Amino acid sequence: MGWLTDWRRRRVLTRHRVDEALWPRLPFLPQTQKLKDLALLFLAEKQFTGTHGLEVSDAMRLSIAAQACLPILELGLDWYSGWTGVVIYPGDFRVRRTEVDEDGVVHEWDDELAGEAMPGGPVVLSWDAAAHDPLMNVVIHEFAHKLDMLDGVADGRPPLHAGMDGRAWQKAFEEAFKGLSDALERGRDTWLDPYAAEHPAEFFAVISEKFFEDPRATRRRYPDVYDQLKLFYRQDPA
Repeated sequence: MGWLTDWRRRRVLTRHRVDEALWPRLPFLPQTQKLKDLALLFLAEKQFTGTHGLEVSDAMRLSIAAQACLPILELGLDWYSGWTGVVIYPGDFRVRRTEVDEDGVVHEWDDELAGEAMPGGPVVLSWDAAAHDPLMNVVIHEFAHKLDMLDGVADGRPPLHAGMDGRAWQKAFEEAFKGLSDALERGRDTWLDPYAAEHPAEFFAVISEKFFEDPRATRRRYPDVYDQLKLFYRQDPA
């Protein structure tokens, strides 16, 4: 049914235009028609829901759509297929976690989050974090997780394109992840958010934020990782 999807998308672009007054003026967002068209299609195909009385304005929807579409600018909207929901909380939200350790003991705790991407399900975002947190881009972060999950597991390695060398990807990311972890264990301050050392999936999401928001520093500090991200996202923002 790909022809029907293509027809619907052409129809959306024929009938609608981005309100330039609402387009987010973020320094890392390219002011291109291609990104604006992709954001329009994203808005047409995804369902936004506010929680706890939050009214989601057109400006909020467009800001999230534009940032979400930046990673797939050269990949296409089909990389976000299979789910429709974008759930927005006014601020950070709590999620109940359960884990069974190797001895069979069940541990439960509450996690306070600014965002969460669910396999096959919605992306959940804190609007306060999306609009005001200077230390992270929660939108790019969570949508990078969505790309990572496309092969069924969030492990810091999304489905690579034909021609990409999986061994080169693995080597670049493993060395960078280990270097960050070692620096934190020694008590050193790090350029990259320490949260990136929580798990390879978090490293991929955090370094994806930096790839788009601060590409020159990313290329300088993590050249091998930058080269792999350049191949995966098919973009060279630096």
